[in-house]
Amino acid sequence: SIKMKEKIYTIPVNDAFDKDCECPLCAMYQELENNAVEYTMGPSYMEDDIRAETDKMGFCRKHLKKIYAVENRLGFALVMKTHMDKVINEIEKRNEQPVKAKTLFKKAETPSACDYIKELGQSCFVCNRIQNTFERYVDTVLHLYQSDAAFKEKYLHSKGFCTAHYGMLIERGAQKFSGSTAENFRVDTDRLYLENMKRVRDDVAWFINKFDHKYADEPWKNAKDSLTRAMTKDNSIL
Repeated sequence: SIKMKEKIYTIPVNDAFDKDCECPLCAMYQELENNAVEYTMGPSYMEDDIRAETDKMGFCRKHLKKIYAVENRLGFALVMKTHMDKVINEIEKRNEQPVKAKTLFKKAETPSACDYIKELGQSCFVCNRIQNTFERYVDTVLHLYQSDAAFKEKYLHSKGFCTAHYGMLIERGAQKFSGSTAENFRVDTDRLYLENMKRVRDDVAWFINKFDHKYADEPWKNAKDSLTRAMTKDNSIL
């Protein structure tokens, strides 16, 4: 049912906003990422339909490292071997197609393998698995902001967002909301982002001060962990 489906998404969204973190959307993404990596190296890699997907899509650099780190060496080897079989097969097939060389009046034709390699560079089984659910989570944030007073309170008292997710929220808000709701959501989200970005920036500034002997006896305030929090704000790194 629709009610049940809504609940599936509202629970993880509320959980993320209950966390004391610099970007609840990063927290949601990380949870989905951990689940997707575990799924890839869980029993699923033995299933033919899943393996067909991983063979076709491959993995981005970040997620290949995470999958390797799970330490299921046999599973990793099987996934890598069949994916490499697929790549070899696709490249050999494309290399059989003739490529017109450059002439005086015509540019060189791009070898067909190059298009395949570019496609492969932009596809990742883990990213793909995360993306669909993450999109729903973002829509759920907007839905709850509009329909759930308790959640709206949480939203307004959160520590803001990283730059990328702030951008995602205001873009989605402009598409979804109209009239005063659109205006209020944008103003609230702008304020949350900028106030909290400045707060962390000021913590980093104080961290720098502490390296100056004039400030040696001053307290650290909130500066000790400011660099890792700055990484979240600036680059979505949790």
